[in-house]
Amino acid sequence: MRQHARARRGWVTSIPLAIAIAASGCGSGEAGSAAAVSGLTGAGATFPNPIYTRWFDEYYRATGLQINYQSIGSGGGIRQFTEGTVDFGATDEPMQDEEMAAVGGNVLHIPTVIGAVVLTYNLPSLGETPLTLDGQTIADMFLGRVTRWNDRRISALNPGVGLPDAEVVLVYRSDGSGTSFIFTDYLSKVSPDWKNEVGAGKSLQWPAGIGAKGNEGVTQQVKQLEGSIGYVELIYALSNRLAYAAVRNKSGEAVVPSLASASAAAAGVDWAADTDFRVSITDASGPGAYPIASFTWLLIKQDNPDPAKGAAIKQFLEWMVSPAAQNIASELGYAPLPVPVVDLVSQRIAGLQAAGSAIGG
Repeated sequence: MRQHARARRGWVTSIPLAIAIAASGCGSGEAGSAAAVSGLTGAGATFPNPIYTRWFDEYYRATGLQINYQSIGSGGGIRQFTEGTVDFGATDEPMQDEEMAAVGGNVLHIPTVIGAVVLTYNLPSLGETPLTLDGQTIADMFLGRVTRWNDRRISALNPGVGLPDAEVVLVYRSDGSGTSFIFTDYLSKVSPDWKNEVGAGKSLQWPAGIGAKGNEGVTQQVKQLEGSIGYVELIYALSNRLAYAAVRNKSGEAVVPSLASASAAAAGVDWAADTDFRVSITDASGPGAYPIASFTWLLIKQDNPDPAKGAAIKQFLEWMVSPAAQNIASELGYAPLPVPVVDLVSQRIAGLQAAGSAIGG
């Protein structure tokens, strides 16, 4: 099956990470109350789980702060953040205005990395031959209108490819999922029928297919079921050695999902100085832009009632947007934040409060 090389630049070990953290002020006198925190808890999106797992492990090695993260889906992350059962949430779909109102507006969306949602499939008969799909065909597949792999619409996008006369087995997310939101946000932009009949969201009534929980569950179903196709974050296809399709973008260019093509999707965003970071980059225009890409966010209290936890979260976020941490994203198949976004995020982190007062000196 087709494999795409992962970027290998920017590998960072725990020793230089410790140096970077010390240089940024973490562990110094800037917010000494953070030392009293034994750990933090978070829950939410499975889309960024591989990078969060790596970051939290590296941060623990460098600082001794344990961050426990439950990969339960974006819907669960928003719910637990709203209920106050975790210190931070994580989501691939920004909170809606009414959801933010439920926490009194005390929430800041912190973009962390950019990821690509890929169409991964199990067609052994193709060997190394890659597939190309477009938005309308993908929508028709998940609407249950394209049911055989040798359908004329798929064949037209893949001239000369020996597509099998086999059933298309659709796999979708059964849980409340930000990955589903990204995927269906894209489909709603490229297919009027999808927008009118299904729409975009974390939880939907799927017209066809079988459900699986988490990116992990979809990956395993596709891996086991010949003729299947599902949508997952790029790293899940890479780490399981599954094939994935190039997708034609708004310009008609067949784009392979990658770090560069995910970054290209974010390149056209015009960030206002007062942005709340809730922005969609699916179906982006521009050369080389992969059309099913998205930021993913941490949900942080702008004013944390616990000064010690507020300081600990701020220190982690300062490290998270540092070059040392962002370079790790490339190793795991995510695109680092663009420099203008890092600058804006850093300004917002600097303004975080705890118990009504600024954090740090």
